[in-house]
Amino acid sequence: MNELHLPLLELAVFIPLIGALMARRAEPNRARRVALSASALSLLASLAAWFDLAAVHAFEAHDAVTLFGWLPGGDPFAIDELSAPLLPLAALQFLLTILATLRTKSARFSLGMTLVSESIVLATLATKSPWILAAMLTAGVVPPTIELIRRGESPRAFVIHMGLFVVLLVAGLALRPSTGASGTLSAVLLALAVLIRSGVFPLHCWLPDLFQRASFGTSILFATPLIGAYAALRLVLPASPDWVLRFVAIAALVTAVYSAGMSLVERDARRFFAYLLLSQASLVLLGLELTSTLGLTGALCVWLSVGLAMTGFGLTLRCVESRVGRIDLDRYNGLHDAAPSLSGLFLLTGLASIGFPGTIGFVALEILVEGAVHSAPVIGVLLLLTTALNGVAVMRAYFRVFTGSRHAGTIDLRARPAERIAVLVLTLLILGGGLAPQPGVASREHAAETLLKHRAASRAVDAAEHVNHDDAGTAVPSTPRED
Repeated sequence: MNELHLPLLELAVFIPLIGALMARRAEPNRARRVALSASALSLLASLAAWFDLAAVHAFEAHDAVTLFGWLPGGDPFAIDELSAPLLPLAALQFLLTILATLRTKSARFSLGMTLVSESIVLATLATKSPWILAAMLTAGVVPPTIELIRRGESPRAFVIHMGLFVVLLVAGLALRPSTGASGTLSAVLLALAVLIRSGVFPLHCWLPDLFQRASFGTSILFATPLIGAYAALRLVLPASPDWVLRFVAIAALVTAVYSAGMSLVERDARRFFAYLLLSQASLVLLGLELTSTLGLTGALCVWLSVGLAMTGFGLTLRCVESRVGRIDLDRYNGLHDAAPSLSGLFLLTGLASIGFPGTIGFVALEILVEGAVHSAPVIGVLLLLTTALNGVAVMRAYFRVFTGSRHAGTIDLRARPAERIAVLVLTLLILGGGLAPQPGVASREHAAETLLKHRAASRAVDAAEHVNHDDAGTAVPSTPRED
C-alpha cells in the first residue's frame, strides 16, 4: 500500500482526544479555546492527508510512521478516495459547531465530550478494518448516552436501538467468514444493523427522540456525519447479495418519502429537522445500493451536500433556538425583523439541503435521480416527490419561524460574529460546490467506479468458492458392473 509522507491520519484522530484531556478541568473560556484549537488542528491534519493522498497518485494510502505497526493486521488507519473528503468534512462539522456554541451554553454542551466524539468519528472514517470499524461504531454511541443521563433525560429509546444495532453488527461480523447460508445470514444481519444506525423506518424513532432530549449540538454531530452510510459502504456493499442491497434500497426509499411527509406536519422544530435530515440521509443510502456507477456517484455527491447543507441548516436553527427557546412550528413566531441575518441563512441552508439550483446539492441530486431512473423509473418519481415534500416543509418552517406577527422583545437576537462565521463558511462551501461542481463530481465518480470494481471482484471470488464447494461435495455416481 502507498504511504503518506507524515502520520497525518493519527494526528487527525488523536489531537481531539488530547484536547479533551486538556479541556477536562479547565475553566470555561480556556476550555473553549482548547476545543477550538484542537478541532482546527484536526481539520488541518485531515485536509493535509487528503492533499497528500492526491500527491502520491494512489487510490488508498496509510501513514508512513504509525504507532500501531505491532498490531496483527498492521496499521488500522488508511485513507482512500472515498474517505478523503469525508474526514475534513466531519472535522469541519465539529469545528463550526463548537465555534457557534454560545458561552452561556457551555454547561449544557460538554466541549470535552464533543472532542471525544470527534476523535471517534474521525477514527471510524479512517479505518477499513471490519472489527476496528465495529469497535468505533460501538464507541460512538457512548457520548450521547452519557449526555442523556447527565441531563436527566430517559435514554431508553436510544439505548434499545443502539444496543440492537451493536448486537446485530457483532453477530454479522462473527458470521462473515462463513460461506453458504451463514454468509447470507451475515449479510442480512449487517444490513439490519446499518438500517437501525441510519434510522430507517420503522426503526427510526430513536433519532427524533435524540434531537428532542439531547442538546441540539450533540444531536447534529451524531447524525450529520452519516456514519450509518459509511458502515453500509464498508460492510454491506462489498460482498452482500444483490437481493440484500435491493431490500436496503427499498427500505431507504420508503423512509425518504415517509420522513418527508412527517417533516411537513411536525410542530416541533427539532423533530422537523430530524425528519428532514432522515429523509435526505435516506437518499444517500438509496443511492449506495443502486450498484451502478451513476447512482453511486450521485449518492456520494449527495452525501457531501447533505453533510454541508444540513449542518448549516441545523446550526442556524440552533442559533435561533438559543435566543427564543424551543420553537413551535404550529404558530408564526415573526423573528425576521429581530434577526434578519439568521433569516437569510436559514432560507439559504434550508433550500441547499433539498438541492436548490446554484447550490452543491443541485447537481448531486440530479445525478442521483438520473441514476435511479436508469435503475427503475418509479424510484426517480418517488425521489422527485420526496424532494418536493422536503421543499414545501422547509418553506413552511421558514414562514412559521420568521414571518407573521412581529416578535416583541428587548433582547438582541442578531447573530453573534462567531455564529455568523460558522454558518457563512458552510454557505460559501455550499455555493462554491454549486457553481463549480466538476472537481467534486469527478472525484466521486472515480471513487464509485473503484468501489464497484471491488464489489465485482469480491462477488466473483464468492461465486468461485461456491462452485468449488459444490464440486467438492458432489458425489460421482459409479457405473454398475455387468455380471
